[in-house]
Amino acid sequence: MTSKSSIIRLDSIDIFRALTMFIMIFVNDLWTLEGVPQWLEHSAAKDDAMGFSDIIFPCFLFIVGLSIPFAIANRKSKGDSDLTIIRHIVERTVALLLMGIFTVNLESANDGMIISTYVWEIFMVIGFFLIWNVYPDKPENKSVYRLLKFIGLLILIGLAVIYKGGEADHIVWMQTHWYGILGLIGWTYLICALVYLLLGDNVALIILVWVFFAVFNMAEFSGALGFLHQIRPHVWIVGSGSMPGFAMGGIIASVIYRKYSKQMMPTTFLLVLIGLGILSFAYGFGTRPFWGISKIRATPAWVGICSGISFIAFAFFYWLTDLKGKKSWAEILKPAGTSTLTCYLIPYIWYAVIALAGISLPIFLRTGIIGIIKSLLFSLVVVLITGLINRIGIKLKI
Repeated sequence: MTSKSSIIRLDSIDIFRALTMFIMIFVNDLWTLEGVPQWLEHSAAKDDAMGFSDIIFPCFLFIVGLSIPFAIANRKSKGDSDLTIIRHIVERTVALLLMGIFTVNLESANDGMIISTYVWEIFMVIGFFLIWNVYPDKPENKSVYRLLKFIGLLILIGLAVIYKGGEADHIVWMQTHWYGILGLIGWTYLICALVYLLLGDNVALIILVWVFFAVFNMAEFSGALGFLHQIRPHVWIVGSGSMPGFAMGGIIASVIYRKYSKQMMPTTFLLVLIGLGILSFAYGFGTRPFWGISKIRATPAWVGICSGISFIAFAFFYWLTDLKGKKSWAEILKPAGTSTLTCYLIPYIWYAVIALAGISLPIFLRTGIIGIIKSLLFSLVVVLITGLINRIGIKLKI
């Protein structure tokens, strides 16, 4: 029987996720603005630099890692076998990869399709919602829900059939490319969830896996993995170890809490998180002189510094919400933490609809500090819409 302590939830994880998703939508909207400060944007691949936008995705992957031990423990507490959990992990991964492939191909869609790119985008999201919506548990309506899922599948198949990408003189069909953000999350989740399922709350072995991904990442940049490059197009660790490295950091934090929270003072756990953050910073700044810092290239310095930021941020939210009980401030952002995928996909509908309608805000509302405020408000509206449609039964879950 699973003990109560093994399935306990930390409010700080949900609040950290909600705030990170709110900021992700904000930075993803910066492309609509003019005169955005350079420090807010993504840095170019050639630059030895990191903008604020380059920090958000690593934090999200760290949170994926934070959630894995609690989610798997919760499933085990309900009686799920390891085989059942593996099946769930694989199904979730396939869903994220499929959505990632569709969204990344949207970026290179050709206007020569039989429907507008924006219409294609709207139907893509509709298909996602029909397939992965959380339908009410009503036995009498199960046939209707199955029909809706089937319609969603047909929509995605139809969109794939009519898809055209690339330039007018070189039309290509859908490709995996870099799998998109959702696809990267999918590969990372698959690797790290299986690792945790195998190793459980063994802190020493979890740390060894974390170190392995860091070493793999450095080895790739040093050229030591050249002998593997022939198999790279077929079998590789996503981001050369960088992506699962972020998530394993989150798993370490959760495993330490789950295993030792009853034996140590909360302040000790805080010190552990801060210590791991300092260690990550040291690794990041220590490797920067060799390969620079870059999100696009996923350098070791980017991994180390962003992991350090994630550990320190989690320590802060743990102190603020779980220890001090100050949670009410985050209530407005709650839908972004509990319906993250729904929240992430809503802007796709919004951007497509306003493009089809020819709607564009005046330039003064999209420039400088006013533009930044506009994007912050846009992110907040997306979160509020997420909460609203949740109440009427629309919520994605994979």
